[in-house]
Formats: sequence, structure tokens, C-alpha cells
Amino acid sequence: MAQAWTDLPLDQPIVIDGWKAPGGATDLLPAGAPAVITYQPVAPRRTAPLVDDLLHRLDRVARELYPAWLPAAAAIEDPAGAGAVAVRSIALRDGVAGGHFGPFLADLAERALLGLTTPGRFTPELRAAGLARVIAHSFGRSRTALAFALPAALTPENERALIAAGRWLADCGGLGIWFTGNDLGSIDDVVRVAFRPPVAGVAPADDADDDVSDPIGYPAVAGRPHPASRAEQSLEAALAGAEWAAGREWNQHYQAHPLTNPIRVDLLWRAERCVVEIDGPEHRDPEQFAGDRQRDVQLQLAGYAVLRFTNAQVVRHLDLVVSQLRQFLDGRRTAPHERYTHA
Repeated sequence: MAQAWTDLPLDQPIVIDGWKAPGGATDLLPAGAPAVITYQPVAPRRTAPLVDDLLHRLDRVARELYPAWLPAAAAIEDPAGAGAVAVRSIALRDGVAGGHFGPFLADLAERALLGLTTPGRFTPELRAAGLARVIAHSFGRSRTALAFALPAALTPENERALIAAGRWLADCGGLGIWFTGNDLGSIDDVVRVAFRPPVAGVAPADDADDDVSDPIGYPAVAGRPHPASRAEQSLEAALAGAEWAAGREWNQHYQAHPLTNPIRVDLLWRAERCVVEIDGPEHRDPEQFAGDRQRDVQLQLAGYAVLRFTNAQVVRHLDLVVSQLRQFLDGRRTAPHERYTHA
């Protein structure tokens, strides 16, 4: 039985008994663990279309994570000609220094800046390996794992297609492949590992948006609103020009004590001891609801106020949410400091 995330093999596809991705948190993993992308496949009948779909979705994830994997280009926001040229130049330079294939990295960076979806004419093998490296680098990791949340009632044909796709991605892309959720009843040549990840104090990795039909999920990058979250992006756009919103930090980890589990919070004002959580539909799940209450208590004991809004509230009533945040922060800043400052 695996005792920790770092015990899970990355050199071959495995079946994990005890974890039903994407429900477990994958954004607070220890050093040495891979970046984890969750994927909920349909019932595939053939391997090639499944691989094509995954490469397309991983390409989108990599573009959404930009410029986390190319920080030297973070200041370039103008998609005009000079900006694209500069981004390509940076990517080519960093590609050589970081062990990436420079032309692939340059193409990906340019498309991320310009909002283009069609990749250059690179082989599937090169794309798989390049995307795995880029995603891992975005989270400061050395490897990427793809966790398949298996649907129920798969046929033997479906299972063979999934296993073949997983083996191709592991061999050609260097991806860790973890099958979770329902069993692969007709497959008996895949290693099985018992593992139940710790969940206390954490939030799900796939709570980025209210579009629950999206089969792929990934954690937020510390310091930025989640690229796939319309709610977080909308709120940040509204706060960006407001002087009263200064000091905010997106998607930060908070740990009250070295022996306690860390907590990832959506939005934080440290000086004012204010945490803002933006909840997607998965937070209505009874287990997740209970976990949220436990997180809130831990934060409140540390002196933080926790303000919760749903994705829908932020998107549909943005002005009201912004007004309420300002009212709360103004009150904290004018109140006696000792009321909300704890050691």
C-alpha cells in the first residue's frame, strides 16, 4: 500500500484502489510529487481518438497556464507582432536552457499569447512529451501525472482502449498514468496500488469553474486566479484597478502550524485576516460541504474571517460581491487592530 503521493509509480500505468479522482485534492502535494491533471473519459472504443482528445485538452491546459511555465514572458501582454516575436525568442532561449524542444515551446508560447488553438506540425510523441514538461514546470514539479477517473460500466473494448492510450502516454510522453474510480474488470496485467490520499483541510483540485461538463481539471497556480475559472477571472478583473483591493493574494496555501495540514484558499488578504472562497457546484457534495466547514473553523481559530460566494454569485452579481468585499475590508482596516490579529 502506498503511504504518500510520492510512493505512487510514474513509470507505468497503475490502478489506484481507494481514490476516486477528481474528488481528492491534488494542489497541496508534497515536494517530489508530480503535478496531477484529472481526466474523466467517456467510454472510448479506439485508442487513437482518445490520445488525440487528450493531447488537445492538455494543449489547452498548457496555454491556460501560460505564462507560469515561461515567467520571463510574463510582462508581455500585447499580442501584436512585436510581442509575439519577443515571446518566441524567450521560449527558444528558455527551451534550450531547460531541456525543452525550442520550436515546440516557441509555438506553444506564441499561441498562448495570441489565443490560437491549432498547434504546429509536431508529432504526437513530441507534443505529449513537451506538454508533460510544460505542465509540470508550471507547478514547480519535475513530472506530470494524468489521473483517469473511470466511468462505470465500461466494456472490455473500452478498457483495452484506455489501457493502450495510457501506455502510449507513459511511454511517449513520460506521463504518470493513474486509473482511479471504477475497476478495470477485464484487465489483469496492470499493477494495482492501494492508496487513500489525505483530504483533511484541503479543497478539490477541479473546482475551477461551474462547467461540470469539462472532463479535465487541474490545480491553480499560486499567486494567480485559476485560468479556467470564469468567476475568479471576473473578480480579479474587477479588483485590478481598485486601490482598496491592494494586498490580495490568489490561491495561496495557509498552514497554521507545521504539524497541521495546509489549506489552499482562493483569495486572501493577510493583513486584514480575510479569506474569500468561491464555490463551484461540487461544494454541495455532503463530504465536501463537511470538509469546507472544517476548513472554515481552522481559519477562524487562526483569526481569519471566511467569506464564501458561489461561482454564480460572482458571475451574475459581480458588483454586489465587490461592494461587499470592500465594505468588509474597510471595516477591518478601521477597526482596532487587536480584534482580528492573532499570534
